[in-house]
Amino acid sequence: MAKKKIVVTGAAGHVTGCILDALRERYELVLLDVTKESKKGVIDDIVICDVGDGDVEKYRHHFKGADAVIHHARVPDRQRDPQQVSGPNRQWLADPQILPLDGYIAERHMVDMAYNVYKCALLEDVKRVIVASSNHATDWYETKLHFGKMDVVDHTTYPKSDNLYGWAKIAYEALGFVFATGRFGKVVESVNIRIGAPRNLDIPALAKNQTSLRRDLACYISDRDMSQLYVKSIDTDDIRDEDGIPFQAFYGVSNNTRSCWSNVNARKVIGYDPQDDSELVYAEELRKHLKAPGKTYAAGPE
Repeated sequence: MAKKKIVVTGAAGHVTGCILDALRERYELVLLDVTKESKKGVIDDIVICDVGDGDVEKYRHHFKGADAVIHHARVPDRQRDPQQVSGPNRQWLADPQILPLDGYIAERHMVDMAYNVYKCALLEDVKRVIVASSNHATDWYETKLHFGKMDVVDHTTYPKSDNLYGWAKIAYEALGFVFATGRFGKVVESVNIRIGAPRNLDIPALAKNQTSLRRDLACYISDRDMSQLYVKSIDTDDIRDEDGIPFQAFYGVSNNTRSCWSNVNARKVIGYDPQDDSELVYAEELRKHLKAPGKTYAAGPE
């Protein structure tokens, strides 16, 4: 059987790097980015392509014949005007960061990128787009989660964010739903992966604020769990929701003891079966640095 053809935008980025080996093993890949330089070195087979360019006729041919698109492209903060740097807030801290108002301009460009990718998928009859969303699409609820006012958020929790980074993720998802309904003449299926913490956790540094430590333990995702989540998001044939629309939002977290982001929807729809638990991965360090219980039943930030 021929391998599925998968287009990957942002192919030199960190998130792609977490799953690239698994994708190469299973699929024929078309890797797109504005650079071949990744944190792990040069990726020779990346095709230089800027999906932020609104003239999709310049690059839509890269999508021709593809079975799915993984959209990871974004403009890193280090490449932006300092007045347009955006990022998630951390509501549980006593002094949350104040971000520039014009971060909207940069995040709006990210939404335009997502639109360009969906448009190329529509024009080239690509069945499905898998988008890197974020847990920050629902990060308004984080203080409640970390201080015992809520126990869990899931795919039915209404997306809310108090920052432009999270707002953009919500916008990606809303855009994907429109394409999934077929209102442009054809259906483009949409999977939105609300990625948690796809990184090695610096337990001693995080432990300086126990809420931050518990938070990252809750949203940790290992490379093998994220690879599984993406592969099953590509390969599962039927991803229709309860209204018959092929649209889903899955939380990208491992099977973490402390998780407050639900994997139930991903388990049900695509059979996601995460293998790792941050509590076990970091058990030795946690014995030294974890000093607080799972939740702090207090009125607000520590």
